[in-house]
Amino acid sequence: MDFRQPLLEKARWRPWEYALWVVAFALPLLVPSHALMINEIAIVALFAMSLDLILGYTGIVSLGHAAFFGFGAYTAALFAKHVMPDPTIGLVVAIALSAALGAVASVTILRGSDLTRLMVTLGTALLLLELANKLDWLTGGADGLQGVVMGPVLGVFDFDLFGRTAAWYSLSVLLLLFLLMRRLVHSPFGATLKAIRDNRLRAMAIGIPVVSRLAVIYTVAAAVAGGAGALLAQTTGFASLDVLAFDRSADVVLMLVIGGVGWLYGGIAGAIVFKLLQDTLSTVTPQYWMFWIGLILVLLVLVGRDRLLKPWTWFGARKAVKP
Repeated sequence: MDFRQPLLEKARWRPWEYALWVVAFALPLLVPSHALMINEIAIVALFAMSLDLILGYTGIVSLGHAAFFGFGAYTAALFAKHVMPDPTIGLVVAIALSAALGAVASVTILRGSDLTRLMVTLGTALLLLELANKLDWLTGGADGLQGVVMGPVLGVFDFDLFGRTAAWYSLSVLLLLFLLMRRLVHSPFGATLKAIRDNRLRAMAIGIPVVSRLAVIYTVAAAVAGGAGALLAQTTGFASLDVLAFDRSADVVLMLVIGGVGWLYGGIAGAIVFKLLQDTLSTVTPQYWMFWIGLILVLLVLVGRDRLLKPWTWFGARKAVKP
């Protein structure tokens, strides 16, 4: 049997996937009043998928993934302000420089335990946050980088106040990078990542170059996260310290907890649920919306994602797992 057959089977598109993307691109027309929300969901979904590459597929725990998101946002904003306002070129530059930063930062996650990586990744994000705050002559400091004017996408589509162009732009980038990530995780390279996640020592024993694999996937994840940050800066015309804050890293972890790790659609599902909950609960209870999200997360962990959607199974006995 060809060892590539299971990978090809997993990589095959299902009918519901085509329907999902068609609906996603139709939403800015169907609900134009929510185009800005659709744009934001597309951006955070891309950010969540970038974290899933290292957390769900490779087992690298990170609490500082916002470092690459924020770096990409500032790069795109500075490029538009001081070099040229073309968003596509700015996006490519932000992705490339974020990848370079990820390659350098990957050295910090090659050794140590999960706890060590948590602290190192968090420290990286805090360092960049402090740099952005101190270099106010470049980044605007606490006031943020203002005066960012973006040109039309592909020289044709101007950003409008309703956010429809921004939504389609972000959705297009999301789909393109999703296709690349999907091809990556369903390739033999992706299979070695899962082997490293499941048992790093065994992966080394069978000849998988663990160090180089970790460095490569961390670089790719940083590039994708930088692209998400660039989209945020380009579609809002603003970059502030918020893009590097710890809350940004924590939120994307929560999205993966909600949507599930180890499959790219988990980032999309988590982003949709989290942003809709945030928007709804902050409207109903502006002061306590985080309490309700925390309560939902506790239920999610205690009950389980599958059982949470079936309340009649909450109090039943779990099936015994056969050894």
